[in-house]
Amino acid sequence: MIEKDLDTRFQEAVEIASDMTQASLPQDVQLRLYAFYKQATLGILDLKQASNYHLRDAFKTNAWMQISHLSSDEAKEQYIEIINSLLKK
Repeated sequence: MIEKDLDTRFQEAVEIASDMTQASLPQDVQLRLYAFYKQATLGILDLKQASNYHLRDAFKTNAWMQISHLSSDEAKEQYIEIINSLLKK
């Protein structure tokens, strides 16, 4: 069996996550998925904020900042791990 590369596994995990409802996931899990996705796809957080900054955005930004030390590949691996753990439940 050929092992799938990281980007393929990440895309599959993103597709699985997009089929999950927000109501089915605790907010802390949603925030972690958001942060790992952003770090994996965009890299370092740019703190230039729009003038219509909301409290919800502050939580998202904080979650992303907490994992900003990770590389894109590390963030992808963490994202995949969370999705796999949710599928096992």
